[in-house]
Amino acid sequence: MKPLLLGLLIAGAVAACATTTSPTGRTQVVGAVSQQQLDQLGAQAFAQMKTQKPQSNDARLNATMRCVVSAVTRQLPPTWRGNWESALFVDSNPNAFALPGGKVGLYTGIFTVARNQDQLSAVIAHEIGHVISRHHDERITRQAGASGALQVLGAILGSRYGQGVGNAAMQGGSILAQAGFLLPGSRAQETEADVVGQRLMAEAGFDPRQAVNLWQNMIAASSGSRPPQWLSTHPDPQSRIRELQQRAADLVPVYDQARAAGRRPNC
Repeated sequence: MKPLLLGLLIAGAVAACATTTSPTGRTQVVGAVSQQQLDQLGAQAFAQMKTQKPQSNDARLNATMRCVVSAVTRQLPPTWRGNWESALFVDSNPNAFALPGGKVGLYTGIFTVARNQDQLSAVIAHEIGHVISRHHDERITRQAGASGALQVLGAILGSRYGQGVGNAAMQGGSILAQAGFLLPGSRAQETEADVVGQRLMAEAGFDPRQAVNLWQNMIAASSGSRPPQWLSTHPDPQSRIRELQQRAADLVPVYDQARAAGRRPNC
């Protein structure tokens, strides 16, 4: 990490943190780093990952990914909208992530469980939900507060995204490993990203009921074997499905309204 960036991070860590309210009304402590610094970290982490992991040249899958990302991000508040960049990495694990600075990454394996555009939107909207809910800021602030300094160098990327990526990140001194950007969130954060993401997909014109189907596919994919990384880092799948089903019923009118307004993605 460049000395200047490290200095900025440490300065941010010792600065006074702020209490704010998340999109679902949950109290958060944030502010160990500024949004500008988070965006810079996200962009650097994304760029480094692209140098360490091969990207898919499958035109159809890339087009589907970009289409869904575009449809979802058009519904974000203006301050979050920006120009989101996406990349599809060659990896059989059904994983996905989003980073501050407008970055979305998918693994090709996600298409084995996200079998249509609505299910893919559930994945993408969930991950973007982490970003707009300031979960990366919250995790870094928590790490800083627990240790009295920004103790992020030892975070292991592979705990969520596979040992190969984790090894590459650590060997390269990656910001991915240093900032904990891709580490699993808390159960509260994961549930919140579900709530935010499911509404976001409905507002974009994707069927919120398909979030349930996605998780059913995830469970089926893990049957008799080790659960997919994206599944294993989240709350109990059966409880999650029940909650998604309950919210979907309330979000169908939002979905219908989006479709009536002409938001009909064809990805």
